[in-house]
Amino acid sequence: MMLRSALLLPACSFFLLAFSQTTPEKQLQELQVRYDQLEEQQNLLLGPIEDAKLSIMQRDLAAQGLPALAPGDVVTVHPGHSLVWNEKYHTPKWTAHVVMPDIMKGNLARIDSFMPDPLVQGNTDLFDEYWYSGYDRGHMVPSADMRWSQKALAATYLYSNISPQKPEMNRETWADLEDWGRRYVHYSKERVFIVTGPVQADGQPTLSTPKTKEAVSIPSYCFKAFADLDGPEKKGIAFVMNNGPADKSMISYAVSIDSVEKITGLDLFPMLDDSTENAIEAMTEVADWYAKGDPTAGEVAPLKAPLPGGRFNTTQAKYHIGHTATICGTVVSSRRTTKANAVYLNMDRNHPNQEFYATVWDSNGPNFHYDPVTYLVNKKVCITGKVTIYNDIPRISVNNENEIEMWDEVVK
Repeated sequence: MMLRSALLLPACSFFLLAFSQTTPEKQLQELQVRYDQLEEQQNLLLGPIEDAKLSIMQRDLAAQGLPALAPGDVVTVHPGHSLVWNEKYHTPKWTAHVVMPDIMKGNLARIDSFMPDPLVQGNTDLFDEYWYSGYDRGHMVPSADMRWSQKALAATYLYSNISPQKPEMNRETWADLEDWGRRYVHYSKERVFIVTGPVQADGQPTLSTPKTKEAVSIPSYCFKAFADLDGPEKKGIAFVMNNGPADKSMISYAVSIDSVEKITGLDLFPMLDDSTENAIEAMTEVADWYAKGDPTAGEVAPLKAPLPGGRFNTTQAKYHIGHTATICGTVVSSRRTTKANAVYLNMDRNHPNQEFYATVWDSNGPNFHYDPVTYLVNKKVCITGKVTIYNDIPRISVNNENEIEMWDEVVK
């Protein structure tokens, strides 16, 4: 090793000597040339790297992530996802894809140019059916899940990946669910297999526009099932959401994969060994899907309405602004700010995502025999007062501890 270093020294010294004898302008020019050459070599590798990742995704999806096929089902394979098209309802029967940790490095923009799917056996030229129908073209495979691959991203804008969704669902609670899945992948650094689809049935309404040709069925519900098959602990969870305005928080729609199979007739992860499949398809624990470092960790589902005694949960607080009401939920976090001279009690969700919070001004501190910052955290409570709104979030200002009931006492 010493001999090798000795041999290298003269060469390095010669390079540094020659480099030091050039002007700064010449040095910059030479360095820029070398940098450009390296960048060109890197760019030449990006395409093959992307193709290799997509090949791995397609292989693993086919091996573990596709639902069981029924007679007549034809699997259509795209760069980042697979699907079975339902010509009867003119929506996908299901879509399946893998979310990669690469999503946080991708920066490709939305395309918003929807196209027919040339690979599907059936009519997916549905522009006239959706345009001015009152329904969004709801992605089953989110485009944001594929923002690291132009090929995979483009395929999410094919009509074979689209189902009618009310704007109040597609742009709000459904979008929150998609973000929730990506956040887990980002913080866990593990892939997630996802199966998504509309819950279709005969007799449902169809899209209606002046130029409608095909009967595109409007589902009453949509589902999304998640499976983490890479981590040391395999786990699964699913969500079923009504196709319209949400009356609950996003995580309140969590169900087991088994329950999705019952309402759809699908067998979602049949290629797993029986013990793994049975275990993950029975799971419903949302808390398992918050990885270390996730700032939303600790959030809980609001208490299930209706609550006793005319009380309301945190999701319902927005309907009582300007009135005195009792709002119940779990204090998942608290914080004291010297700027506002107040304590904030975040209910069910952490700041800044909470749907409701309570404020205890420092001037009212003597009205408590305990410290609200520490004593109330992780407790279920009911808070009574006038519901006001600040920064679009409902809140109640608490004057004394008598305005706070412990949930355990309420349910007794």
